[in-house]
Amino acid sequence: MYGFEMMSFNIKDGFLEAIVRGHRTGLLTVADYNNLAQCETLDDIKLNLTSTDYSQYLANEASPIYTATIVEKCTQKLVNDWNYMRSQADETLATFMDYCTYGHMIDNVVLIVTGTLHERDVQELLDKCHPLGMFDSIATLAVAQNMRELYRLVLVDTPLAPYFSENLTHEDLDEMNIEIMRNTLYKAYLDDFAAYCRKLGGTTAEIMGDLLAFETDRRALNITLNSIGTELTREDRKKLYSNFGLLYPHGHNELAMAEDFDQIRSAMEKVPAYSGIFSKLGYGESQMLDKLLYEEEVKKCVDCYEQQFHYGVFYAYMKMREQEIRNIMWISECVAQDQKGRISDGIVYLF
Repeated sequence: MYGFEMMSFNIKDGFLEAIVRGHRTGLLTVADYNNLAQCETLDDIKLNLTSTDYSQYLANEASPIYTATIVEKCTQKLVNDWNYMRSQADETLATFMDYCTYGHMIDNVVLIVTGTLHERDVQELLDKCHPLGMFDSIATLAVAQNMRELYRLVLVDTPLAPYFSENLTHEDLDEMNIEIMRNTLYKAYLDDFAAYCRKLGGTTAEIMGDLLAFETDRRALNITLNSIGTELTREDRKKLYSNFGLLYPHGHNELAMAEDFDQIRSAMEKVPAYSGIFSKLGYGESQMLDKLLYEEEVKKCVDCYEQQFHYGVFYAYMKMREQEIRNIMWISECVAQDQKGRISDGIVYLF
């Protein structure tokens, strides 16, 4: 019941909410990013990061260090934090945290499907998988000989089984464009996650409803942008949009009809929440859109810490830490390629 969470929330989830709020205080600040931007080499970046929460992950790395190593170690910090909290959670919160990682699981399964189609090396595929999206039987997927076998293994061995069985057949794995498959699975996943959050009710339903609506609207926008000039029909495009969000249903109808960026912009600006984002975007500056959307997502994630007694803080922590890792990767790449003048173009500040 809404507003009554404070009476019982701390019995099961108070400890983990305290932990995740503690992790939030360890995220990099503007001052930290300014220090990183002054670095001349990747070893300088490593040295700066050893004074943050990443110290134990980077301190023992030998020189010369590479961007991939820095990103891998920073990701390991997120994975360790997440796995610790997941192992302490009770059933309801554990299920919620599993839902948070299903997006990575979908990306991993799609990666393995692509690799199987192109007969790539199994170990190489597993190395590229995101550690948060790993599950016990992921290695068995990579040894499938054909799509029918892979489809059966996905249905038997992964938590994604309902999304596959209800939306795809084994023929689709062979014939369907890989991005259409990814977006079909994401649609089923986001609809399911939103339904679970509504079932939880209270502040969690309110906050996650807002965060997931933004996620699904961003996906609808990206699907539309990426399908302009392709063979995807308007009906097919519309089938990939989720069944909720601020754009649902009228905005989806307009996006499905859009033929160019200006028409997409017109559809998005009719939603007050997104008109502010597009007002910052000059005409012809569509490449800046990703950064503006990431900034909006981070703002929503920071705001959700203003309320207590809800699960949204776990989802927000994962998203904020992932954004921080993207920032570190961007700075590292700019330093490695001697493009320090471009560092500020790609950083999304969290605080």
